[in-house]
Amino acid sequence: MAVILRNKMSIWPLGLISGLLWIVTACQTVPLTGRSQLILISEQQELALGLQSYQKVLKESKLSQDPKTNEMVKRVGMKLAQVADRPDYQWEFKVIEDDKTVNAFALPGGKVAVYTGLLPITQDEAGLAVVLSHEIGHAIARHGAERLSTQELVQFGEIGLIVALGGKDPQTVKAIDAAYGIGAGVGVILPYSRKHESEADHIGLILMAKAGYDPQTAVEFWQRMLQAKQEKKAPPEFLSTHPSDERRIRQIREWLPEVEKYQPALAPGPQ
Repeated sequence: MAVILRNKMSIWPLGLISGLLWIVTACQTVPLTGRSQLILISEQQELALGLQSYQKVLKESKLSQDPKTNEMVKRVGMKLAQVADRPDYQWEFKVIEDDKTVNAFALPGGKVAVYTGLLPITQDEAGLAVVLSHEIGHAIARHGAERLSTQELVQFGEIGLIVALGGKDPQTVKAIDAAYGIGAGVGVILPYSRKHESEADHIGLILMAKAGYDPQTAVEFWQRMLQAKQEKKAPPEFLSTHPSDERRIRQIREWLPEVEKYQPALAPGPQ
């Protein structure tokens, strides 16, 4: 028998009340930006899912054997991770040998990978810091868990995550890969992804500043990215999971004055 709560205005099933309370308790706050977000899975669950996807990607990919590249990616990544305020994460930074893939991704718990196809655009350590700080931003903001939560609400039209999220069936793996940007409906999901990309840019600028990198480098990186895409026709922004490069550059320039306060104070020179 359903339990009903009555008042003068409405009739509320107890299950709906419980669901609404669950949503309230599932509200989180994104580090550094302060945005409220809804996450319906525990961080422990998220870490397990992320590790599963990470191991799958590494098993199916060819890792770079270039010691110089691996050393630089690890060194820059760890420098940024030190200011990310997640000492509980087991940070790892890998380079995947794939010159045709211009991409990088981050999984829960600090698992980050960069494809070699992106390195000609990063060019140097500062450009690499733009990419890695952005990916670290995704990780500490728990964007993947938020996307999974949103996908479930959209797909089922109800509160809660399906038990299959803990399984290894192909549909679940596909959903996890998409949520964490490993894989590739206009409406809720795409705009939500663009919001996450912009927020990761914002957080990344702060991390760069805190780690001693010049955030202005991000403008230069995205200008190079824009130039690299000129020969290819990009999809309209409303059909893309990412903001246009022009929009990203404009937003980054707007954030630069704010992130200056995070830059370490210069030591005084000799008197």
